[in-house]
Amino acid sequence: MSWTRKLTRPGTVLVALFVLLTSFSSAASAQQADASPTASPLPPSFDLMGPPPPGANDWSCTPSAEHPRPVVLVHGTNMDMESAWSELSPDLAAQGYCVFALDYGRQAAFWDPNYVAWGMGDIAESAKEVAAFVDIVRSTTGAAQVDMVGHSQGGVVARQYLKFDGGADAASPENSAVHRLVTLGATNHGTNFNGLQQLFLIAQSLGLPRVLSEQLLFGQAGSQQLIGSSLLTRLNANGETLPGIDYTVIASRFDDVVTPPERTFLDDHGTGSVTNEWVQDTCPDSTTSHLGLTTDPAMKYVVSSALDPSYSESHTPTCT
Repeated sequence: MSWTRKLTRPGTVLVALFVLLTSFSSAASAQQADASPTASPLPPSFDLMGPPPPGANDWSCTPSAEHPRPVVLVHGTNMDMESAWSELSPDLAAQGYCVFALDYGRQAAFWDPNYVAWGMGDIAESAKEVAAFVDIVRSTTGAAQVDMVGHSQGGVVARQYLKFDGGADAASPENSAVHRLVTLGATNHGTNFNGLQQLFLIAQSLGLPRVLSEQLLFGQAGSQQLIGSSLLTRLNANGETLPGIDYTVIASRFDDVVTPPERTFLDDHGTGSVTNEWVQDTCPDSTTSHLGLTTDPAMKYVVSSALDPSYSESHTPTCT
């Protein structure tokens, strides 16, 4: 009996169809696997980070011609990327940006080693973590530069990275890793933390060890953000901005952490590279707080317009 004749039997035909369907299913599954997001290229040093906010850290994302630079989000003190960027991250992703975020500055509480907070460690070390993260974003996406958005301490960490850890190339600005920096209530010139600085100074005058008073009040990163700190003095020395970087500095008149709130504004020394603005310039009745700067609808409009100046031509702010 020939092979052709065998295939004419009903049972054999069913077997052949089953084999064909199975092969098709396997091929489809392989295509779906290929279409799944690329595995994270982050090294083990980032394994302790928590989950990203919606829209962030899709390592298969390819920057578009409209938005060629990925956006890296940097949270503030005692926060994490998921809580800080739950609103802005999906909003930017929906606009077509490749969005990335990280947790940095991990520190365990001295009273409970099992309690871990982010954005509490040495700002200089945190900037190095951000530098490593940005390098991976650039190499994975193929983008020559990124834009950055930093809230509170995150703005200072980003500036530390720009000045001391390779984020900006002052001699050849076109080679800088960062093109734009947008800060939200950043502690650029320090803060008295709404009176906590005075309490910190009193504790030290009474002989309480500096490390202990730091831990009790606001952590090492908190003390580095106090008015007159050595870290901020060094960061702001010889110019507060760097060539080739576009800065947008956003403040709220109702900021209850950066006090007084105008201390966030940067001086570009006449270069025209800084735009300092109040949220209230966009929405006069806004009473958004320091934390509210991460979720306020007016903030999202200002950030989107800073990242893409054409955004304001087709969108209007939502004021609440």
